[in-house]
Amino acid sequence: MGGQTSAEVAGEADGPAQGESRAELSSRLNWLRAAVLGANDGVVSTAGIVTGVAGASGSRTALVVAGVAGLLAGAMSMAAGEYVSVSTQRDTEQAALAKERRELAEDPEGELDELTDFFRGAGLDEGLARRVAVELTERDALAAHAHTELGIDPEALTNPWQAAFASAAAFTLGALVPLLAVLLPPESWRLGVTVAAVLLALTASGWVSARLGGAGPLRAVLRNVAGGSLAMVVTYSGGVLLDRVTGG
Repeated sequence: MGGQTSAEVAGEADGPAQGESRAELSSRLNWLRAAVLGANDGVVSTAGIVTGVAGASGSRTALVVAGVAGLLAGAMSMAAGEYVSVSTQRDTEQAALAKERRELAEDPEGELDELTDFFRGAGLDEGLARRVAVELTERDALAAHAHTELGIDPEALTNPWQAAFASAAAFTLGALVPLLAVLLPPESWRLGVTVAAVLLALTASGWVSARLGGAGPLRAVLRNVAGGSLAMVVTYSGGVLLDRVTGG
């Protein structure tokens, strides 16, 4: 930190005024990963449904009903799950901020000492750590403590409705791949086109999720493709077996 003024350090700690903070970047990457995973779930689950139905029946009506029902049920399930999860996270964040507000009101000097200790532990000398803590407290005491102690931006709390909508939309986009692939081609091509479309979609989602996580794409792609292939084999085989057992 040598040579930096307290204003420069405070500006870096305050982050958002100078650009995208680490918390904002992490939040954005989490949203992107959630979108990719939601789309991946849509691909795999809907592919399993339509290939299972295709194994039991060549009826276009049955495929439409099963595929659309699976898409709607999956999208609503994803939305509800995401809403509940993010609502819980938001409640936790709000409770933590309320506790921080109370502590700032009851013991401002103690909280200033706590912020000073944080910056001293980060490597600043006593004097500079104190000046940074004072400047950040004068600028926005709650934001300073929320950023440093809690990793929360009080102005950008997670929104459960946005999360629910995004999750449902991602699932729907993924589900449309196998649904359209099984409905648009002639009957004799349905299974082959569906399998090819699903494997391409899983390859793409595996690659994107790996790149977002900073990992090598090969293993992620292989996992995705293997899992999706297994799902289609199991459900198609189940559909064929059910058709034979029931004499369909």
